[in-house]
Amino acid sequence: MNILVVNAGSSSIKYQLIDMKTEKPLSSGLVERIGLDSGAIKHQIFVGGKEKEITEEFPIPNHALGLKRVAELLTDKEVGVIAEPSEIMAVGHRLVHGGEAFSKTVEITEEVKAKVKELFALAPLHNPANLTGVEVAEKVFPNAIQVGVFDTAFHQTMPEVAYRYAIPEGLYRDFGIRKYGFHGTSHKYVSEKAARYLGKKDAKIITIHLGNGASLAAIDAGVCIDTSMGIGPLNGLIMGTRSGSVDPSIIFYLVEQKGYAIEEVNEILNKKSGMLGLTGKSDMRDVEELYFKGNKKARLAYDMYAYRIRHFIGSYVASMNGLDALVFTAGIGENDKLVRSLVCKKMEFFGIHLDEVRNAVRSKNIREISTAHSKTKVLVIPTNEELEIAQQSYELIR
Repeated sequence: MNILVVNAGSSSIKYQLIDMKTEKPLSSGLVERIGLDSGAIKHQIFVGGKEKEITEEFPIPNHALGLKRVAELLTDKEVGVIAEPSEIMAVGHRLVHGGEAFSKTVEITEEVKAKVKELFALAPLHNPANLTGVEVAEKVFPNAIQVGVFDTAFHQTMPEVAYRYAIPEGLYRDFGIRKYGFHGTSHKYVSEKAARYLGKKDAKIITIHLGNGASLAAIDAGVCIDTSMGIGPLNGLIMGTRSGSVDPSIIFYLVEQKGYAIEEVNEILNKKSGMLGLTGKSDMRDVEELYFKGNKKARLAYDMYAYRIRHFIGSYVASMNGLDALVFTAGIGENDKLVRSLVCKKMEFFGIHLDEVRNAVRSKNIREISTAHSKTKVLVIPTNEELEIAQQSYELIR
């Protein structure tokens, strides 16, 4: 009944072992600095309600060695939480881009791996690393079923009017250029939690996932009808280092008139923009500190951040012809009361009234932060993408 969730990046592996009887983690951790001179593992175990952390530093030249060490820690005689790797029935992999090929969770076969490889061009920073994680896990956990859960899958219900771009049809037909969206496991998880909380299966919900990367989704009766990210994760909201939506003419202007290389523009929009570009800080906690010190750049950045979110909320209310709940989630959405407050200001037309006292309370549980008379509920729901991946994997194989 144990499922290992793996999220492999280019130089890291995040993992969590979940007991599906209780849906609680037995262990979680991070392997980082893979391929560098000094690697590191932070490994946590949860036994009897107590948490213990083990840290190790040693050269980790590749993902195979990193995941092999994770397996050793999971089965260690002193700190292990299982007796042997065969107790892991499945490994659920976060796979970022499934294109139009994958609209649901799948068992990973050679055909699936080949298709993921075909999609490298759509997610060059993520899909290759994700596939490496799969191939390593197949060797380290040979008895486990390998399962792929795609970030883009939940958004595959979008109608054509929402996912198509007004560009020559051949670019869509031949190259798959369209909106795909991301953070799908998070949007799915919190929207289902919200619908159960509301007691309304046909609820119209806008989920707002705010982390270093950020996106919204419009969900009508459990079905995603629109989302803010596009073919890649750059579009939509202002993020930690990403610009979000900009006029494409900026790219042509910088390249053709100002002599920038296209690689430089790509670097600017993805890694030097967003809150970093506006304030010099990419971490929202640092920007918040500047905000309360009266820093003009930080105040403008927060106002722009909230304005962009409200812009999408208005668009999605129109698309769904109504709204039952706003849901804030992920690191910033769950913890930054200032963001939530600024987003919900001047939203009375949509029946949104924030209770600032409730908004200031922190909790790991679902909480309602709107006033008693607010027509639209405003909820904070902690996301759990690892549990969502484990649940989808379990549903597929049981």
